[in-house]
Amino acid sequence: MKREKVIETLDKLPEEFSTEELMDKLLFIEKVEQGINDVENGKTISLEEAKNKIAKKWAK
Repeated sequence: MKREKVIETLDKLPEEFSTEELMDKLLFIEKVEQGINDVENGKTISLEEAKNKIAKKWAK
């Protein structure tokens, strides 16, 4: 994550906030950016594959 993104996130927070709130927001942004990167690099699976993975986990 770039410094600019952290500063932008800080600027959007209220004057007082918890460390947990900041970390939650930064983690969310990081996960979204990783997802976008994965899509751009073809690291995706079909809906059917996702359903099968979930079904296997729930069957345990």
